Amino acid sequence: MPRFMGFVRMEENVGMPPKVLFDAMDEYIGKQTAKGAFLDGGGLFGSEDAVNFISRKGEVSRVDGPYAEAKEVVGGWAITQYDSLEEAIAEQQEFAELHAKYWPEVTVISTMRQISDGPEVPEA
Repeated sequence: MPRFMGFVRMEENVGMPPKVLFDAMDEYIGKQTAKGAFLDGGGLFGSEDAVNFISRKGEVSRVDGPYAEAKEVVGGWAITQYDSLEEAIAEQQEFAELHAKYWPEVTVISTMRQISDGPEVPEA
């Protein structure tokens, strides 16, 4: 069964989502969990204590947050599984529509990507 990773991106420092969105998300995630689609997920704190390790030209450097240049941050994530890509897309749209309905003043980007069951090895 294909698995997917979903990300929710938004501008940083927009405040906490309204309680009504939390309530709607609890109901949505409960339904997804009951049918075996929601595997794991959660929200993330802001980038003020984030740490990046950058590998460039054979060297590794550490960059601590917050990141003034960041336009948006990942605010949450989920790992799900569905019988088909079409079902996953439909559910991701429903998830996005909850944000549009209950937090319309904030631009939220809901991204879904299929998880590789690899290893896919490049051809030589």
